[in-house]
Parts: sequence; C-alpha cells; structure tokens
Amino acid sequence: MSTICGGIFTSHVPGIGNAIAKGLQQDPYWKPFFDGFDPVHDFLEREKPDVAVVFYNDHGLNFFLDKMPTFAIGAAPEYRHEDEGWGIAFQRPYEGHPDLSWHIIEEVVESEFDPVTCQSMLVDHAVAVPFELCWPGKEAFPIKLIPIAINTVQHPLPSPKRCYNLGQAVGRAISTWEGDEKVVIFGTGGLSHQLEGARAGHLNPDYDRFCLKNLAPDPEALLQHSSLDIVELAGSQGVEIINWIAARGALTGSVRELASNYHIPISNTAAATVLLENSETVRA
Repeated sequence: MSTICGGIFTSHVPGIGNAIAKGLQQDPYWKPFFDGFDPVHDFLEREKPDVAVVFYNDHGLNFFLDKMPTFAIGAAPEYRHEDEGWGIAFQRPYEGHPDLSWHIIEEVVESEFDPVTCQSMLVDHAVAVPFELCWPGKEAFPIKLIPIAINTVQHPLPSPKRCYNLGQAVGRAISTWEGDEKVVIFGTGGLSHQLEGARAGHLNPDYDRFCLKNLAPDPEALLQHSSLDIVELAGSQGVEIINWIAARGALTGSVRELASNYHIPISNTAAATVLLENSETVRA
C-alpha cells in the first residue's frame, strides 16, 4: 500500500531559479543556500519516491485577485511551467497522477473541505524552483506531481489551523490509497519576507527560527498565530509559511528532522530548507 516517506520544506524564491539558470550554485552569495540540498539529494536517491504532493501558492499564473480559490488541487495528466516574467525558462514537463489526485480530492471533500479541482493547470516558480533544486540536471523528473495551491494573496486568508487540518486530510487520503506508491510531501515558500509597501525588505529571523524549531516536534505551536498575525510577524509574503504548515499536517507518521538549513537573505527573503523523515510508514 502507499507510504509517505517524508517531507521537504523549502523557499521558492524566483531569484533561486535565476541562479540555477546562470549556474551560480557555487557563488558565495548563493552557495550557503544550495549546500542545504545535499542531504535532500541523498534522501531522494535513497527513498526514490514515486509521487510528490506539493503544497504551494499560485502567483497569478492560474488564479488572480478576481478569482482566487482558498484551496485548489490539480488532477491533470501533465503540468507545465510558464515563465511569469522572471526569465526562468524551465522546460521539463511534470507528469501528473490523476487517479491519486481524484482520490485525494474525494477524501478531502469527505473531510468537509471544498477545493477547486483543476484538470488543466500550469505551475509557477513555487513548484518549478523546488523541483529544479531537488532533481538538478535530470533529463526528466523521476516523480509524478500532485499540486495543491493555497491562497496566500487575497484576503481573507485560510487560518494556519485550517491549512494544518487540510494537510491532515490529505495525509489520511494517501493512507487509504490502494496503490503501492511512495509519496514525498513538499511545502514551499517563505520564510519571512515582504516585497512591497512601507515594510518592503522586512525580515524576522526570530519568527523564522521559531518555525524551524517547532516544525518537526511541535507543529501545533505554529497554529497559535492567525494568518494576520503571521503577516505582521513575517511580512505579507512570509505568510507562505501556511504552505509548510499544511505539508507538515500531511506527515501522519513519527516525524523527525534529518536536516535544516537557514540562510538570510536571499533576494530580500529569509530562505530555508528542512528535511523531515516520516519514519512510520502510512498503510491502509
């Protein structure tokens, strides 16, 4: 039966994509961040997961302010990345897993969530950059993608608790899937940053370290703040931590941290990468 092997949590800054495109991984500015992926590469090579369920936020590629779902789940046979103006031309397509996608959709609706279902969907840098970081140089991605988009843009935003509960529902859905796939969970975005307004450039290392400290052993500690509290603490884009919170909720086994990397700043963003092992496999 299906298993969840672990979780990968990482920033998805477009500047990282440009650094990859320009081959700047060993540049002194970028090297401390890219070095954080060595244990991730080792983990993926060892576990060889079949499916990646990715909690992320869309940046206007599929949804805009006039039509912004709180949650949207992809159920397409294939996804493609489109350049949003950052000059990141990642061409490798992402194979989907429609059967497992629909199973997850059906189960989360049964859990009283109401996601938008997307049988045709593009993915932006919030998916493309983490995939390029995790599988650099591969001719094709050795994994199937199920994207789950969370609204971090148009208020009212979902609460951290709501996102955590969504992740738990997704984890339960995977546990009842009758296939034999090994699944890795992604949470992308953050950490603290704000790109506009009077607080442009805002960073909060104290809040970032609070999140990193509690993500594995005590994720419910991250639920004490409302989404608006997080905007105040971490910046208007720092609220992307709710993607991490949802992904952590999907890890339903015994979770322990294998690696953590924090680097500040990367393109006005506090960037981090965390690798968690879900050591008790999830079985139906």
